[in-house]
Amino acid sequence: MQCSLCKLRTHQWCFLLFNVLLFHALLFGADFVEEYLLQPTPGVYTDGMVVDVRERARKLDLNNARENISQVYPITNPNACRNSDLFLLTLVFSSTANITQRDAVRKTWANQTLIQGFPVRILFFLGSTETFAAQKALMIESDRHGDMVQGHAVADSSLRGPTERTVLALRWVIAFCPMARFVLLTKDSVFVNLPAIGGYLLGLHMHPEDIYLGRVIQQDSPDRDPHSLGYLPPALYPEKHLPEYCDGTAYILSQDVVRKVYVASAALRAPVPVDIFVGLCAQKAGVTPIHSSRFSGEKHIRYNACCYRYLFSSAVMESHELERVWAELEQKGRCSLLQTYTGLLTCKTLTYLDKLSFFNSKGEAESHS
Repeated sequence: MQCSLCKLRTHQWCFLLFNVLLFHALLFGADFVEEYLLQPTPGVYTDGMVVDVRERARKLDLNNARENISQVYPITNPNACRNSDLFLLTLVFSSTANITQRDAVRKTWANQTLIQGFPVRILFFLGSTETFAAQKALMIESDRHGDMVQGHAVADSSLRGPTERTVLALRWVIAFCPMARFVLLTKDSVFVNLPAIGGYLLGLHMHPEDIYLGRVIQQDSPDRDPHSLGYLPPALYPEKHLPEYCDGTAYILSQDVVRKVYVASAALRAPVPVDIFVGLCAQKAGVTPIHSSRFSGEKHIRYNACCYRYLFSSAVMESHELERVWAELEQKGRCSLLQTYTGLLTCKTLTYLDKLSFFNSKGEAESHS
């Protein structure tokens, strides 16, 4: 191999060097393209329904209805957002019995109150319990930690359960946390890199409105199986493809989008998974999702310290793995130049493949439109 390289001519060396530079430009430059060139421009809305949703969202004020709203939330936690300058509120959806997973999240990535000097708050959002004993245990847990909100919602097993919990969560944000600039919605099985997310949001080169940020799903087809719980009949949704939406594992809404999605949800009764439901509501409000492949979506990214410092999220993390990863991240300290390079190379290769599929599906969508 050494001899072969020595025998290369000048133009062959140039070709080899060009390909190495091109590879790195595509790999590391894709973030620049994604952040600066693919962001939606402020729209001029002429559709009457979109204008109506946005106007009603702008005027929405639930402050005076707090007492009545509190009846819908067995654990209301009305003072959770006392900081009037809250930068990022994170709502972690959790099943009522998942106390071990919640404790793991508390001890790991949720154990933060500031990002670059800006205040953040992490709360768990839960649905209804089935027994008095289970509800009493939740109340004790809430009193101990002060980081829980519970809304009356149907059982987790149906499609309605996650959708109802999400709508209740958005309603709670509007009523009790309207000062939060951004709201991150995620699950208790996800590792979330709050410092990286905070740095990204602080560096946005746009007015922080109409932000619906996550791993965007494109060209997804409606469920046309009449025997499926998520059956979406053509009479209710005639389009061949669903609108673009962010994968529900972890995504971010600016405060105005929280209001817009909540207002739009009142008129939407489609029996679809919750992430598609949010995407349909965003479409009705004229909000376009913003793609970032630093969100892993439903995928679990194999642990690499320098990669995890770059990613926004990694899914399917059990409590023991969360604790192990967090302990290693805290012990690791700063990555060396070589470690940073190899970690980012591994990480960016995974996200770059995701970017390629995203751009290709976007191009195909535009060619068919």
